[in-house]
Amino acid sequence: MTTAATTAETNHTIWEWIGHETLLQQLVAEQSTLTLLLVIVVCIALLSKGADWMIDGVVDLARRTGLPKIVIGATVVSLGTTLPEMFVSVMAAYMGNPGLALGNGVGSIIADTGLIFGLTAILVAVPVNRYILNRTGWVQIGAATLLVLLSVLALFTAPEGQEPVLERWVGFFFLFLLALYMYVTYLWARRSDEAGGTEEQAEHEELMATWLAWAMVIGGLLLVIIGARILVPAASEIATRFGVPEDVIAATMVAFGTSLPELMTAIASIRKGHPEIIVGNIVGADVLNVLFVIGAAAAATPLQIPQNFYSFHFPAMLIILFSFRVFISMNRNGVFYRWQGVWLLGVYLVYVVLQYALNIGSAH
Repeated sequence: MTTAATTAETNHTIWEWIGHETLLQQLVAEQSTLTLLLVIVVCIALLSKGADWMIDGVVDLARRTGLPKIVIGATVVSLGTTLPEMFVSVMAAYMGNPGLALGNGVGSIIADTGLIFGLTAILVAVPVNRYILNRTGWVQIGAATLLVLLSVLALFTAPEGQEPVLERWVGFFFLFLLALYMYVTYLWARRSDEAGGTEEQAEHEELMATWLAWAMVIGGLLLVIIGARILVPAASEIATRFGVPEDVIAATMVAFGTSLPELMTAIASIRKGHPEIIVGNIVGADVLNVLFVIGAAAAATPLQIPQNFYSFHFPAMLIILFSFRVFISMNRNGVFYRWQGVWLLGVYLVYVVLQYALNIGSAH
């Protein structure tokens, strides 16, 4: 009986350490603001490097199965680049920071499409693959619209005097849609690879040692978990000190940091002369930010939806995504126009500036 009680208490203590502020929150509160900002930068670096290691290791293991690169890229890599967002949002949800959890997912969609893609379209001529974009682009719009509709439903069904909540069933529903999306993406990639011939088969890149691949996966996972675990309370403390709502910090600073894998992919694609890769990466990341990031966070624990998401964050997300959708339909010459990149980047900058200038959501 005593042993069982001790075990339960030990489990509770471990759970408190993983899921709540406790000792870590106290430690964070004792640090100077400059130290906390440096900690956030280090955590973002850990998230980025951890995701890199995990992707390299998992891709190497996946290639041993004989899967084509296009299939691996459409499934394994796309999931890997959204791991930082997922861990940060799940950790924030467990630690009782719903604004941070939801703000990170929504903010990452806005940062990916507005900042990263907008900047790319200004710098280079990004090709429009209408066949692919008309297929995955509607999934991008559909996932974001579904999130907003379910949030509005939660608003109208919430008990009087209580904030609306994305219940756990919504999270599991999103994760089911994620599995369905990944399977369909796998089939699309398979067909595309078969239609494209076997030129990829001529490439024989050397595989790393199996133990090294597993070490990179496990080591990368540890870096991502540690980075997310420390980043959340640090960002929350910074928000408190500056009097800025957590969702604002999450939708700007944290979202930009967790979107670094997509940014690095964009820079590498431009440098290597393959800007078309950016479009698929951004569209895929937007879908996964809803189904994977917000889905996992809501499945972990019900997510309260702060009121300013309805008046600010959700409208900004839909404006950027529907603008992107319209641009796809407009571009008959096969490339995105520079002014379209200026528009997307401009909407993103206005979104960021307004949050800090008006301190939206500070009342809650």
